[in-house]
Amino acid sequence: MASTMNDDKEYLSQEKYDELKKELEYLRSTGRKKVLVDLEYAKSLGDLSENAEYHEARSKQAELEDRIAVLEPLLKSAVIVAHKDTDIASMGSIIVLQKQGDKAERTIEIVGTEEADVEKGKLSNKSPLGQAVMGKKKGDPVLFKTPNGDSVSYTIVDVR
Repeated sequence: MASTMNDDKEYLSQEKYDELKKELEYLRSTGRKKVLVDLEYAKSLGDLSENAEYHEARSKQAELEDRIAVLEPLLKSAVIVAHKDTDIASMGSIIVLQKQGDKAERTIEIVGTEEADVEKGKLSNKSPLGQAVMGKKKGDPVLFKTPNGDSVSYTIVDVR
């Protein structure tokens, strides 16, 4: 693989990093306080074994703590990627592709897994196509296998 990036790292744009950091701060403060208030209210209703409000509040607390447990290490080990204006496909690159035998072009952006959104054309650097385009430049062929095993061939029309 042409990529020199460590696959164990999580690559984020500055915008996504800031968004996740803001989410974590909210969960640690306001989110936790709200869950505690909900738990106290539910406890005041009496018998906890048949108290739906209490069980729902406990479930929300577990979800909140799970999300915090995901965000904390992710943000500590995140690598902030600023796209350099280059003709070589890398994190943050916008790549125009043309499928072999097809006139239509497809535009993708290479992002970290937290930012991936196929419908918006944002592909993870760990996806099969994301891995295949890394390190390539305009005019290069791109061959990769889809998750269902099909071989697909593209040509890079542009990298920006």
